[in-house]
Amino acid sequence: MKRVAFATLGCKTNQYETDALMDLFHKNGDLIVDFDEIADLYIINTCTVTQVSDRKSRQMIRRAKKHNPDAITVAMGCYAQISPDEIAALEGVDLVLGTNDRHSILKHIAAVSTEKPDVPIVIVEDISKVTQFEELTVSKVYTHTRAFIKIQEGCNQFCSYCIIPYARGRVRSRKLDAVVSEVKKLVASGYVEFVLTGIHIGSYGIDFKDETSLIDLIEALNAINGVKRIRLGSLEPRLIDDAFVHRLSKLDKVCDHFHLSLQSGSNQVLKKMNRKYTREDFLASVRRLKQLYNAPAITTDIIVGFPGETEKDFEQSLDIVDTVAFSELHVFPFSPRKGTPAAKMDEQCSGDLKKERSEKLIAKGRQNTEAYQTAFVGHTLDVLIEEFKDGFWIGHTTNYLKLYLKDSTPFVYAGSIVSAKIETIADGKLIASVQAS
Repeated sequence: MKRVAFATLGCKTNQYETDALMDLFHKNGDLIVDFDEIADLYIINTCTVTQVSDRKSRQMIRRAKKHNPDAITVAMGCYAQISPDEIAALEGVDLVLGTNDRHSILKHIAAVSTEKPDVPIVIVEDISKVTQFEELTVSKVYTHTRAFIKIQEGCNQFCSYCIIPYARGRVRSRKLDAVVSEVKKLVASGYVEFVLTGIHIGSYGIDFKDETSLIDLIEALNAINGVKRIRLGSLEPRLIDDAFVHRLSKLDKVCDHFHLSLQSGSNQVLKKMNRKYTREDFLASVRRLKQLYNAPAITTDIIVGFPGETEKDFEQSLDIVDTVAFSELHVFPFSPRKGTPAAKMDEQCSGDLKKERSEKLIAKGRQNTEAYQTAFVGHTLDVLIEEFKDGFWIGHTTNYLKLYLKDSTPFVYAGSIVSAKIETIADGKLIASVQAS
């Protein structure tokens, strides 16, 4: 039996893949331990979305070797796929594994243990030629209460600033029956909320001959007994058309929380980003959701300081933030990613300008978040309990409000759904009390 430690950087898709490998090692008879503990094997699931992500991945690799110089260290995931030679050159790395063939990791680790090679074993193939979804499965989630469910892999969008299509390849969708089967197994293990994840989940099914789409999958999951919540990952605004919303309106388990990736409020910038929609398309999608749900949580990402972004372009981003009143806004100053078209564009914005614009947008986003939260004070909402910390049970509502429950009643435990009345906001925290069932 080996002691195995994991570190996961980046997105929910990475987290799902880590969960799947944890399950694999657990079934192999190994013990999963915290990353800061002494382990026999360290697995770092890397991210490469920015240069900062690369640096953090390298830091985690070095940290593993400090914990136990004799341990086997594995670097896998997006950074490993994009820069395998760079990672292989790092001291202490024994195995480099890209974004495919993760299901064979036990075999690869056995080869490292047996052969004890002087240089790292590198298992990285040309991901652009991979056409089949790699089936990884999860029967138990080790690190969180909600279950992430990976439904597709890859992206065909090729946004001008994004390296991920080169790290993940083209779209490969997971068979609907396989997703349903995994969810049913997790329901049997006690999970009630499922987060659909992938690299570009709106493209789910475009590679199927039978024209199965994301809404078909959501309908199938909504029909499963024991599923209480279905939470959708990041969506393209173009997906939220009249037909999609009409079918969505019939589903009672879909959470009223939608992350629509905006990136800019300027059509000129969106075109340079190769985003394939306009601000008008985005606003139309938001209107459809607000007509369907009462005060849904609409969250988004915005990049500031994209090459050539003028003051007028930035003002349009500020304007759309005001118009939509996002419940949460994630702001990213543009960071040139080597290997993408945007990194070579003229009119790169200065660091000072990006900082100034980021601060303005963050401040506006914070105001909208506070207004959204305040509107729910006095309301009673269902909350999925996730953890007990600092004297509070903590969890999220369907619209992704994070509640701090001050009651400690017997029927409150991690994984339970209880009704709670939001009483006040203190130090940015929504304080609530459990209501009798």
